[in-house]
Amino acid sequence: MSTKTVEVMENIYSENDKISDEISAYLKGRGIYAVNVMGAPGIGKTSSLIKLIEGLEGVKAYVVEGDIQSDIDTAKLRSLGIDSVQINTGGACHLDAVLIDNTVKALAPKEKGVLFIENIGNLVCPAEFNIGEDMKLLVSSVTEGADKPYKYPLAFEKAAAVLLNKTDLLPYVDFDLDYFEKGVRALNPAAPIFKVSSKTGEGFDEVVTWLIAKMAG
Repeated sequence: MSTKTVEVMENIYSENDKISDEISAYLKGRGIYAVNVMGAPGIGKTSSLIKLIEGLEGVKAYVVEGDIQSDIDTAKLRSLGIDSVQINTGGACHLDAVLIDNTVKALAPKEKGVLFIENIGNLVCPAEFNIGEDMKLLVSSVTEGADKPYKYPLAFEKAAAVLLNKTDLLPYVDFDLDYFEKGVRALNPAAPIFKVSSKTGEGFDEVVTWLIAKMAG
C-alpha cells in the first residue's frame, strides 16, 4: 500500500514539474521574472508585495493572487493600478502548475517585468510544488512566533530569501530574533533574512535592491 502511494505522489509531482517547466519557458520568452510568494495567513504577503512593487519603479509588475475564496486582495491591488488576476481554489491548500498555466496564459503579459504569484496562506503544501517560478520568497512575521523554521522547515529550506515582517511590533511581542535566525540558518545558510515592516516601509529598500540584482541574473 505504501509503495503504491509513493508512486501516485511521484506521478503527481512529475506531471506538475513538467507543466512548471513549460510555464517557466513561456515567461522567460516574454522577459518575465516569476516570484512564488509563500507564507502563512495574515502575515502580510499582499501588503509586502505592494511595498515591493512601489519600490520597483520603472519595472512592470503583475500579480496572481491565490486564495481559497474571495478576491479582496486582488481588488485592492487593482485599485492601485497593479495588473492582477485571481485564483480561487475552493479548498485546495496550494497553487499548482496547472492552475498557474491557465491563469498566466489568460493574463498574457505583453511587457517585460516581474510576476508575483501569491500562494495560498499555508506553510506546508506551497513549498512542495514548483509553479514556474524563478525563486520562492517566504514572508514570515514576528506575530507568528520565532519557532516557525523549526516547525515548518521545508518552506524555509526552499526560500531564496526570507522577509521577517511586522518588525515594528517587536517591542510589543515575545519574539526571539536570535532563535529565529538560527533556525533559518540551520536550514538555509545562504538566503538573506530581511527585517521589514509593511506598515512603515522599513527594510523594503534593501529587498528591492536584492530583487533587482536577482532579476538581472
